[in-house]
Parts: sequence; structure tokens; C-alpha cells
Amino acid sequence: MFQFKTTTSDETLDLGERLAQHLMPGDVLLLTGGLGAGKSELARGIARGLGISGAVPSPTFMLLNIYDTGRVPLHHFDWYRAQDAEELLAAGLEEYIQGDWITLIEWHERAPSLCPEKHLLVRVGEAGDEIRLITLTPVGGFRNLGLSEETP
Repeated sequence: MFQFKTTTSDETLDLGERLAQHLMPGDVLLLTGGLGAGKSELARGIARGLGISGAVPSPTFMLLNIYDTGRVPLHHFDWYRAQDAEELLAAGLEEYIQGDWITLIEWHERAPSLCPEKHLLVRVGEAGDEIRLITLTPVGGFRNLGLSEETP
């Protein structure tokens, strides 16, 4: 487990950008935290770190945004509006979860049965006074990212 603190949106973006340098095709990151915690900011930083240019909006209404440019393709899910796993299965989204790309899933708690056992759990929470505490926890044999507390 690794913990990082950010105090601004720019720092959260920068952390995501640095984290992206350690990600590889097939990696799945489950982003958890309350509304407005900074999950989408971190996702934008990861996209930027992968070399994806242009806007990276939260896919809240689309459920999935796919970015094929950059070092590795990125599949960015937001399941906030999903009722359950059956709704996502009916939309045919399960085939987009894991493959030769990096997958980010916000609000994975809505359909935990669709989440791969091997993933990086990314908890974004408030630590008070505009401070975000971002915790990275490898789960299910997720590979060592070579991170340290000083640098992701």
C-alpha cells in the first residue's frame, strides 16, 4: 500500500501523470471515493501521462470513454449511474473491462462482480483542509509497480 497527499487539483493531475508511467496494458484500476473526491482529476492525469491529448471528461452519462491515442489505449468507466451488473452486462460493456489497454473504473462498487480479482485499488479521500489522501493498494496479485512513497 502506498499513500500520497495532494492539496490542489494540479497536484492530483500530476500524481496521475506520474502513476501512468508505471502502468501497462492489462492493468485495471478501481477508483473509489465520494462525490467530488478527485477520482476524475486523477483519471485525467493518468490519461495525460499516457499521452492522451484533448479533453478527458468523466464518462458519467456515457458509462465508458475509450481513448485510442497515447502510449497505451485507455478505457475509462464511470458506473455511478448504473443500477447493477446486469445493466452493464446488457449494454455489452464487460468485454471492454480487461484487455490490451489500461482500464479505469470509477464507482466500481455498483457492480463488483464485473471487476477482475487482480487490480489496483485507488482510494481518493479527504484528509482535511483541502488535502486529498490517495492510497494505492495492489489486490489479487496485482503486479509490483515499483512505487515508493516519494514517487509514483
